Amino acid sequence: MIITPGQLNRRAELYHQIGIMITAGITIRQALEHLNRNPPERAMRAPISQLIEYLDQGCTVTDAVLKMGAWMPSFDAALIEAGDRSGRMDACFKLLALYYRERAQLVRQVISDMMYPAFVLHFAIVLFPFLDYFMHNGSVIRLLTLTLIPLGLLYGATFFIIIACQGRRGEKWRSKVEEVIRRIPMLGVARKHLALARLAAALEALFNAGVLPIGAWNLAATASGSPALRRVVANWKIPLETGSTPAELLSRSDEFPEMFANLYHTGEISGKLDESLLRLHAFYQEEGSRKMHTFAQWTPRAVYMLVALLVGWKVISFYTGYFDMVDKASKF
Repeated sequence: MIITPGQLNRRAELYHQIGIMITAGITIRQALEHLNRNPPERAMRAPISQLIEYLDQGCTVTDAVLKMGAWMPSFDAALIEAGDRSGRMDACFKLLALYYRERAQLVRQVISDMMYPAFVLHFAIVLFPFLDYFMHNGSVIRLLTLTLIPLGLLYGATFFIIIACQGRRGEKWRSKVEEVIRRIPMLGVARKHLALARLAAALEALFNAGVLPIGAWNLAATASGSPALRRVVANWKIPLETGSTPAELLSRSDEFPEMFANLYHTGEISGKLDESLLRLHAFYQEEGSRKMHTFAQWTPRAVYMLVALLVGWKVISFYTGYFDMVDKASKF
């Protein structure tokens, strides 16, 4: 239900080993057989065996991956399909390994940085109801209510956010999550840049394999992991069939940055589109990763400041009530 940093790292290791073995000239089936004997984690042995069984039945790598259901996220399946059709399976598996390794690192960093703010918040939630209980001789029911309800709401909201952001949900759900994330400063831009980087990498692999622009763009948009990019590109089918170029469509779309459209257009007219796409991938991968790391560093600080303000307000409220009680007692 919840994907942990350890699981992300083990999936990254799985893809990394497959990519390395394919680069060394080993077939994907042989690579899977080796990993079936020595998987990154024991739980992967069953799905790897299932993949081998599908390949033995005559399925292509793409078909076998698509049959894996929930175990294979749609983003992974789309990028593997791009590698299968382009003959660049090693590069696509290495790209997936990098993607999951960075996700694991970011999640682990956020969890580590959130430990102290979380402790302070729990301390504040538990402390002040106890002070209220002892100062006003309150009831145990009130004490439990003031303690358990805020904690329940806190854990419920945290659990919902974690579940909502998992990458194995359906298209509609991921679209809604993407719309919400895009409104978050820095995080929305970071995720969009990383999606553009994956799209550029997939396009470069597909074009080098001779895939036509219509099929290449649709497949690359799916591999980007962004429902918004996929919807935009899905509407390009008729214009591309009637003679419009992708560069023209990019310049008309608000979903693609001006730099992406200009560099793509330069590569299209110069005949060096593969070089332009590699530059686009490198640029947006670096920018997206940098912004994501910055967001991961500042989120715990912002949470800590909010918790500190809440604790400060509670302390002031407590002493204000205490002095009012003392003042009233002195008048009798």
